[in-house]
Amino acid sequence: MKKSLPAISLGLGLLAAATGAIAQEAAPAVAVVAEVVAEAAAPAAPVLSAGDTAWMLTSTMLVILMVIPGLALFYGGLVRSKNMLSVLAQVFTVFSLITVLWAIYGFSLAFGGEGKFFGSFDKLFLAGITPDTLSAMLPTIPEYVFVAFQSTFAAITVALIVGAFAERIKFAAVMIFSVLWFTFSYIPMAHMVWGGGLLAADGALDFAGGTVVHINAAVAGLVGAYMVGKRIGFGKEALPPHSLTLTMVGASLLWVGWFGFNAGSAGAANGIAGLAFINTILATGAAAVSWIVAEALHKGKASMLGAASGAVAGLVTITPAAGFVGPMGSIVMGLIAGPLCLWGVSGLKKMLKVDDTCDVFGVHGVGGILGAILTGVFASQSLGGTGGLTPDTFAMGAQVWVQFKSVIVTMVWCGVVSFICFKVADVLVGLRVAEDAEREGLDITTHGESAYNR
Repeated sequence: MKKSLPAISLGLGLLAAATGAIAQEAAPAVAVVAEVVAEAAAPAAPVLSAGDTAWMLTSTMLVILMVIPGLALFYGGLVRSKNMLSVLAQVFTVFSLITVLWAIYGFSLAFGGEGKFFGSFDKLFLAGITPDTLSAMLPTIPEYVFVAFQSTFAAITVALIVGAFAERIKFAAVMIFSVLWFTFSYIPMAHMVWGGGLLAADGALDFAGGTVVHINAAVAGLVGAYMVGKRIGFGKEALPPHSLTLTMVGASLLWVGWFGFNAGSAGAANGIAGLAFINTILATGAAAVSWIVAEALHKGKASMLGAASGAVAGLVTITPAAGFVGPMGSIVMGLIAGPLCLWGVSGLKKMLKVDDTCDVFGVHGVGGILGAILTGVFASQSLGGTGGLTPDTFAMGAQVWVQFKSVIVTMVWCGVVSFICFKVADVLVGLRVAEDAEREGLDITTHGESAYNR
């Protein structure tokens, strides 16, 4: 027994040495495996998608088509021939102005920070963005593309407002108001809803701009129509549109361009873009039909202007819901939008006693409010929707309440800011043209040219 102890000790020593050697040789392999596992667990780095980028570039061009020439022709046809060019000039110039301001400071304040109402100045003058920079919001596309896409939303929102007080406002006043309102109403609303601000934190759903674009612009237009005053002869003589042909062409361009507006807001060439695309077809068609049916029942005739207005009403109503509701839900929303917006441009307009030249509030305000609230209803999975941004916890009643609050916040914020902006413009240059200039027409008196040579 005593003789075997050295042998046992020797054996144990040899075993320990062998185990140490094996552990030393295995250590690099274990480290490699651990590194592979860590890399697999880490989130994948954003990668540029050529398909998404191509779709977002196309969508941006489609939204530009909505404004120039779509919105310009739609509004231009609704005014009298002596004011046609003034409307075209206002829409064209506002679009140009806002796209520049967006690049200088608008994008940074809307998407560059994490405040409740404004972002930051981190990306002032698009600082830090290069051709290789991917968007933080949409990581499969270049940030320049996201900046360009969002610039068109800002520009069309401000341009929408001019239809409410067309034919009697000073061009300089429009420009001053546009700068101020863009800065203190559009930018904070965009940040609150899309940039991670107050309403986003509350869970508000706005796929492509029901609150940010349509309600925002409509309230500003309503305030402006009151503050500028009624046109000479309003309510006493006929002030008919001078070219419903151009209005129909403008409405058609709006419908085509709106696919970029809604489907582009998916941010990628994916199934949600497809859902928004088909919803933009269906809600618009349903609203156009329901408007002219209601018009025929009420007035005895279905008009081309009614069909065009109904289509725009459907487009407005489906905008906040486009990527959240199912196709059947979009049809129901369109069917409701037609008659309701018809009342908005007739009964409600009379109740408000306002001269809203191109019915900005009646269509964009009423349609925007309707769409924002119904988004909370038809986003429900039980009605064919996607469940919004949080499908696992979606509750219809709670979401409708959130949507209602977002509408109220938008109307109050925009109403107050718009009043102040118009007041500033009034103090600086005055809002309204002279009576003689209004009678002669703004084309000649403001721009020194005429839309039609006779």
